[in-house]
Order: sequence, then C-alpha cells, then structure tokens
Amino acid sequence: MRRAMVKILLLGRTGQLGSDIVRNLPSGVDLVAPGRDVVDVSDRARTREFIQSIRPDVVINTTAFHDVPLCESKYEEAFEINCFALHTIANACGDVGARLVTFSTDYVFDGTKQLPYVETDCPKPLQIYGITRMTGERIVSVVLPDAALIIRTCGLYGIAGSKARDRNFVDKRIRDAGRGGSINMSCEQTVCPTYTEDLSKAVLTLVLDKRAASGIYHLVNEGSCSWYEFTKEIYKLLDLEVDLRPVDRNGCSDGIRRPINSVLENTKGREIGVILPHWRDALKRYLEQKHGTSGKHSRGQW
Repeated sequence: MRRAMVKILLLGRTGQLGSDIVRNLPSGVDLVAPGRDVVDVSDRARTREFIQSIRPDVVINTTAFHDVPLCESKYEEAFEINCFALHTIANACGDVGARLVTFSTDYVFDGTKQLPYVETDCPKPLQIYGITRMTGERIVSVVLPDAALIIRTCGLYGIAGSKARDRNFVDKRIRDAGRGGSINMSCEQTVCPTYTEDLSKAVLTLVLDKRAASGIYHLVNEGSCSWYEFTKEIYKLLDLEVDLRPVDRNGCSDGIRRPINSVLENTKGREIGVILPHWRDALKRYLEQKHGTSGKHSRGQW
C-alpha cells in the first residue's frame, strides 16, 4: 500500500534554517511554504485562517524575533512574535489536528550550570529574549502537550545568512579579517555553533520519524567551544593570519547578559539516532559550500 504524502506547512522559508529545510526536503512530502507577504505571523487572524485552510499534517515554525539587544527596546514586538503569534499557531494546529515543530534557544538558561544542559533542566533566562523564548515554550507545551516538538538550538549559521543581523557569525568574522587590525573575541562563553544544513536534516528526520515523542529536544552540532576558539578555527581553515585576541567579557556584550555556559546536550534525539555531526566538521563543510574553500586561501583573496 502506498504511504500517504505528508503535508508540511513551513513558516519562515527565507531564513537560514527555513531555506535549508526547503533545500533538504525528502521525497514524499507536500510542502507549502508561503512568503511573509502571504502569511505574516504577527497578523494572528490571517495566520490562523491560513493554517485552517491548508490543513497541514505538520507545521514547522522557524519565525522568531531573535535580535537579542533589540528585544530589550522592542520587547512588545519580541513578545508578539515569540509568544502571542506562537499561541495562535499552536491553537490553529490543534484545530486541524496538525503537529507543530517550533524552535527555542540556549538563552532560556542562565549559564551557571557546570555541565551541559539537558532537555529537562529548568530554564532561568537572563534577558528579554530568553524570557520570550521560554514563554513561547510554555505556551506550546500547554496548548499542544501531545503534538509539539520544541527544538532548542545554539549559534546558528547557514548559507542563506541572517537577514535580521546582516550576516551570520562566520561571514562576519571573514569580513572582519579583511578589514585588518586586531580582533577581540569572547573566550568565556562556551557554545555549540550549529550549521543549519545539519539542523534542517535532523528536524526533517524527527518530523517523519513516528518514534519522535512530543516535547523538548536539544539539537546542536556535537562538541563545544568558545566564540574565540570557533573564530580561531575559521581563520585556520581559511589559512588567514589574523591578530585574534581572547577577551573575557564576563558573559556580557552589547550591554546584555548572556549565559556563560550555553552547551546543550542532545539526549532525547540521540535515543532514536538523531545526532548532528561535530561542529568542526560542520564548519569545514560550510566554508567549502559557501566560500569554495576546498584548499587554503590567502588574506588577499578575502
């Protein structure tokens, strides 16, 4: 008997993660991926109406207000996108019997734990951004306790780049190298930089795997490093000579407190074989794909 095609509604198709989900979509999936001109999640009535009209099997929501400093001044907009819009999406999924996949962040934690954070650890955010993401998690857990996957991740970078932040972290560091001079980089915050190519494939595996239970998942590239170590690896792979200096900012930048320990441990996904590659491997593949770096490059080429 032929298996019925799964209908997926993707919200946020042009972002780093959304664009990779589109690119890595497997066969047997009917994808509906409207642009923001068709569905703007801040228009709650329109969002609910669209989901009810499409009647998808799964909604993947990659939309978010994730500019951390801007969340402090535009907190109403941050709550609108990260909480209220999510409430509408979750309720609409309940109306049509759809499963919801949505995303959260390492910033729901305060970073004081000495070990990696697991899915069951209690959130304790330090700033408005983390508060809105934690609240979004709670909303989805209450509205769709048996039909939602909440995926926490960390330090995303992807081929599409971050439109909200001009460029992603990797591309910004390459740009910085081209400007010359010394570069100061945080050495105290430990993170799990994650390539959206790998994350998108893991997400799609979870969506189509009937063993994937509802609840919170930590999906990040394996391993951890500081932003200084990550930047150092970027320049090493590009063979760029840069005066890179480690700086201890005590978990604070742009006037915003950030978790010192942002390491997320994937325990729930690992149980069903969903494991992302190591961050060093991911970074190497990203540079090869985005910048054509199969070999070494001189400073003059950047």
